[in-house]
Amino acid sequence: MNLMGKLAVLAVVGATAVAGITTAQAEPAKAKVARVSGAADFMLPFHPDDDVRHFAFDATATPYTRPIPGAPQGLPTDARGTVEISHYVAALKQTIRAEGTVDCLVTAPGTATLTAKITRADEPIQDWVGQRLGFSVQDNGRHDRVGLSWTVVNLNQNPQGEWEESPVGTCMAPAPFAPVTKGDYKVRHVELPEAPKA
Repeated sequence: MNLMGKLAVLAVVGATAVAGITTAQAEPAKAKVARVSGAADFMLPFHPDDDVRHFAFDATATPYTRPIPGAPQGLPTDARGTVEISHYVAALKQTIRAEGTVDCLVTAPGTATLTAKITRADEPIQDWVGQRLGFSVQDNGRHDRVGLSWTVVNLNQNPQGEWEESPVGTCMAPAPFAPVTKGDYKVRHVELPEAPKA
Protein backbone atom coordinates (compact mmCIF):
# COMPACT_ATOMS: atom_id res chain seq x y z
CA MET A 1 0.00 0.00 0.00
CA ASN A 2 1.43 3.40 -1.01
CA LEU A 3 1.64 6.44 1.25
CA MET A 4 -1.63 7.93 -0.06
CA GLY A 5 -3.44 4.64 0.64
CA LYS A 6 -2.05 4.47 4.19
CA LEU A 7 -3.10 8.06 4.88
CA ALA A 8 -6.61 7.29 3.62
CA VAL A 9 -6.86 4.29 5.97
CA LEU A 10 -5.61 6.37 8.91
CA ALA A 11 -8.13 9.10 8.09
CA VAL A 12 -10.99 6.58 8.10
CA VAL A 13 -9.82 5.03 11.40
CA GLY A 14 -9.43 8.48 12.96
CA ALA A 15 -12.86 9.59 11.77
CA THR A 16 -14.43 6.41 13.12
CA ALA A 17 -12.76 6.92 16.51
CA VAL A 18 -13.93 10.53 16.67
CA ALA A 19 -17.45 9.49 15.66
CA GLY A 20 -17.37 6.86 18.40
CA ILE A 21 -16.34 9.41 21.01
CA THR A 22 -18.98 11.86 19.83
CA THR A 23 -21.67 9.17 19.97
CA ALA A 24 -20.57 8.07 23.44
CA GLN A 25 -20.62 11.68 24.65
CA ALA A 26 -24.03 12.26 23.10
CA GLU A 27 -25.56 9.29 24.94
CA PRO A 28 -26.98 10.36 28.32
CA ALA A 29 -25.02 9.01 31.26
CA LYS A 30 -26.99 6.51 33.32
CA ALA A 31 -28.09 8.08 36.55
CA LYS A 32 -26.56 6.46 39.61
CA VAL A 33 -28.96 4.96 42.08
CA ALA A 34 -28.53 3.88 45.69
CA ARG A 35 -27.38 0.31 46.20
CA VAL A 36 -26.51 -2.18 48.96
CA SER A 37 -24.61 -5.35 48.19
CA GLY A 38 -22.46 -7.97 49.84
CA ALA A 39 -22.62 -10.85 52.27
CA ALA A 40 -21.31 -11.25 55.81
CA ASP A 41 -21.53 -13.14 59.09
CA PHE A 42 -22.27 -11.18 62.23
CA MET A 43 -22.64 -11.61 65.97
CA LEU A 44 -25.21 -10.40 68.46
CA PRO A 45 -23.22 -8.44 71.08
CA PHE A 46 -25.87 -9.08 73.75
CA HIS A 47 -26.00 -12.85 73.10
CA PRO A 48 -22.56 -14.29 72.27
CA ASP A 49 -22.79 -17.94 71.21
CA ASP A 50 -21.47 -20.39 68.61
CA ASP A 51 -24.23 -19.67 66.10
CA VAL A 52 -23.37 -18.30 62.65
CA ARG A 53 -25.74 -15.59 61.46
CA HIS A 54 -25.42 -14.46 57.86
CA PHE A 55 -27.12 -11.86 55.64
CA ALA A 56 -26.59 -11.36 51.89
CA PHE A 57 -27.97 -8.23 50.22
CA ASP A 58 -28.42 -7.31 46.57
CA ALA A 59 -30.67 -4.25 46.65
CA THR A 60 -31.00 -1.38 44.17
CA ALA A 61 -33.13 1.73 44.38
CA THR A 62 -35.86 2.04 41.72
CA PRO A 63 -37.46 5.37 42.66
CA TYR A 64 -41.10 5.98 41.79
CA THR A 65 -41.83 2.53 40.40
CA ARG A 66 -44.35 1.11 42.90
CA PRO A 67 -47.63 3.04 42.73
CA ILE A 68 -49.70 2.92 45.91
CA PRO A 69 -52.93 4.63 46.98
CA GLY A 70 -52.11 8.25 47.71
CA ALA A 71 -48.81 8.02 45.78
CA PRO A 72 -49.71 7.03 42.22
CA GLN A 73 -46.13 7.61 41.04
CA GLY A 74 -44.66 5.53 43.84
CA LEU A 75 -42.10 6.73 46.38
CA PRO A 76 -38.46 7.89 46.17
CA THR A 77 -37.53 4.91 48.37
CA ASP A 78 -38.93 2.22 46.04
CA ALA A 79 -36.42 -0.56 45.46
CA ARG A 80 -35.93 -4.07 44.14
CA GLY A 81 -33.55 -6.92 44.88
CA THR A 82 -33.06 -9.81 47.26
CA VAL A 83 -32.15 -10.56 50.84
CA GLU A 84 -30.88 -13.96 51.94
CA ILE A 85 -30.86 -14.97 55.61
CA SER A 86 -28.93 -17.92 56.98
CA HIS A 87 -28.65 -18.92 60.64
CA TYR A 88 -26.58 -21.91 61.71
CA VAL A 89 -27.97 -22.93 65.10
CA ALA A 90 -25.06 -24.62 66.85
CA ALA A 91 -27.22 -26.29 69.50
CA LEU A 92 -29.27 -28.05 66.80
CA LYS A 93 -26.42 -28.42 64.29
CA GLN A 94 -28.87 -27.09 61.72
CA THR A 95 -28.88 -24.17 59.27
CA ILE A 96 -32.17 -22.31 58.85
CA ARG A 97 -32.62 -20.17 55.74
CA ALA A 98 -35.04 -17.58 54.38
CA GLU A 99 -35.22 -15.33 51.32
CA GLY A 100 -37.02 -12.08 50.67
CA THR A 101 -37.79 -9.52 47.97
CA VAL A 102 -36.64 -5.96 48.66
CA ASP A 103 -39.37 -3.29 48.55
CA CYS A 104 -37.71 -0.21 50.08
CA LEU A 105 -34.21 1.29 50.35
CA VAL A 106 -32.92 4.55 51.78
CA THR A 107 -29.28 5.51 52.26
CA ALA A 108 -26.99 8.06 53.88
CA PRO A 109 -23.22 8.19 53.49
CA GLY A 110 -21.97 4.79 54.66
CA THR A 111 -25.35 3.55 55.90
CA ALA A 112 -28.54 2.06 54.51
CA THR A 113 -31.92 0.86 55.69
CA LEU A 114 -33.95 -1.58 53.64
CA THR A 115 -36.94 -3.84 53.99
CA ALA A 116 -37.91 -7.08 52.28
CA LYS A 117 -41.01 -9.26 52.13
CA ILE A 118 -40.12 -12.87 52.93
CA THR A 119 -40.96 -15.18 50.04
CA ARG A 120 -39.42 -18.46 51.20
CA ALA A 121 -38.43 -19.82 54.62
CA ASP A 122 -37.42 -23.15 56.12
CA GLU A 123 -39.89 -25.03 58.32
CA PRO A 124 -38.98 -23.60 61.76
CA ILE A 125 -39.68 -20.05 60.51
CA GLN A 126 -42.33 -20.79 57.89
CA ASP A 127 -44.61 -18.17 59.47
CA TRP A 128 -42.18 -15.48 58.24
CA VAL A 129 -43.44 -15.94 54.66
CA GLY A 130 -45.42 -12.84 53.70
CA GLN A 131 -43.95 -10.74 56.52
CA ARG A 132 -41.81 -7.65 55.95
CA LEU A 133 -38.48 -7.60 57.79
CA GLY A 134 -36.18 -4.61 58.26
CA PHE A 135 -32.38 -4.46 57.90
CA SER A 136 -29.77 -1.77 58.36
CA VAL A 137 -26.18 -1.71 57.13
CA GLN A 138 -23.13 0.32 58.10
CA ASP A 139 -20.37 0.18 55.48
CA ASN A 140 -17.31 1.07 57.53
CA GLY A 141 -14.36 -0.60 55.85
CA ARG A 142 -13.26 -3.56 57.95
CA HIS A 143 -15.72 -2.70 60.72
CA ASP A 144 -19.12 -3.13 59.06
CA ARG A 145 -22.28 -3.63 61.10
CA VAL A 146 -25.87 -4.76 60.49
CA GLY A 147 -29.18 -4.38 62.26
CA LEU A 148 -32.36 -6.45 62.10
CA SER A 149 -35.96 -5.77 63.01
CA TRP A 150 -36.55 -8.81 65.22
CA THR A 151 -35.08 -10.35 68.41
CA VAL A 152 -34.78 -7.46 70.90
CA VAL A 153 -36.24 -4.58 68.84
CA ASN A 154 -39.59 -3.61 67.32
CA LEU A 155 -41.71 -4.61 70.31
CA ASN A 156 -45.11 -3.05 70.96
CA GLN A 157 -47.44 -3.18 73.95
CA ASN A 158 -50.99 -4.24 73.11
CA PRO A 159 -54.13 -2.93 74.90
CA GLN A 160 -53.89 -5.85 77.37
CA GLY A 161 -50.42 -4.67 78.40
CA GLU A 162 -48.67 -7.64 76.75
CA TRP A 163 -45.51 -7.11 74.73
CA GLU A 164 -45.41 -8.51 71.20
CA GLU A 165 -43.51 -8.07 67.97
CA SER A 166 -44.90 -5.23 65.87
CA PRO A 167 -45.35 -5.23 62.06
CA VAL A 168 -42.52 -3.59 60.11
CA GLY A 169 -43.25 -0.67 57.80
CA THR A 170 -41.29 0.04 54.64
CA CYS A 171 -37.67 1.07 55.18
CA MET A 172 -38.01 0.66 58.96
CA ALA A 173 -35.12 -0.95 60.87
CA PRO A 174 -33.02 -0.24 63.97
CA ALA A 175 -29.50 1.14 63.94
CA PRO A 176 -26.88 -1.39 62.76
CA PHE A 177 -26.03 -2.79 66.19
CA ALA A 178 -24.44 -6.15 65.29
CA PRO A 179 -20.74 -6.24 64.31
CA VAL A 180 -19.69 -8.16 61.21
CA THR A 181 -17.20 -10.95 61.93
CA LYS A 182 -16.54 -12.13 58.37
CA GLY A 183 -17.43 -10.68 54.97
CA ASP A 184 -18.15 -7.22 53.63
CA TYR A 185 -21.03 -4.90 52.73
CA LYS A 186 -20.99 -2.03 50.24
CA VAL A 187 -23.37 0.92 50.42
CA ARG A 188 -23.62 3.35 47.51
CA HIS A 189 -25.36 6.47 48.74
CA VAL A 190 -27.49 8.57 46.43
CA GLU A 191 -29.81 11.34 47.60
CA LEU A 192 -33.52 10.61 47.28
CA PRO A 193 -34.68 12.04 43.93
CA GLU A 194 -37.51 14.47 43.34
CA ALA A 195 -40.73 13.11 41.90
CA PRO A 196 -40.86 13.03 38.09
CA LYS A 197 -42.79 15.82 36.44
CA ALA A 198 -46.35 14.83 35.57
